[in-house]
Amino acid sequence: MGLINKTKAETAEQAARNAIEKGRHVFVFKFIEAMTNSMATGPMTGLNDQIEAIESLGWRMEHLAVGEGKALSGERLAIVCLFRR
Repeated sequence: MGLINKTKAETAEQAARNAIEKGRHVFVFKFIEAMTNSMATGPMTGLNDQIEAIESLGWRMEHLAVGEGKALSGERLAIVCLFRR
C-alpha cells in the first residue's frame, strides 16, 4: 500500500472508529478518487484499502452510489457508501 492510500485508509478507519464510539449503527462515508480515464476498467486498490479498513472494525457495506464531477484538480469520482453494524 502506498503512502497516500495508507493515509486515506487510516482516515476512513478513524472516522469509522469515531462512529462506533458515538454508538452509531449506520455510517456513511464519501470516498473521492481521481479518474485517470473514465473509460478504463481495472482495480481501485486505494478504495479497496479504505473499505477493508472500515470493515475490519465490524462495519459491513450495504449500499454504494457513485457520481462523477470535474474540479480544477481534474475529474473525480465520489463514491458514497453506507455501512451498518
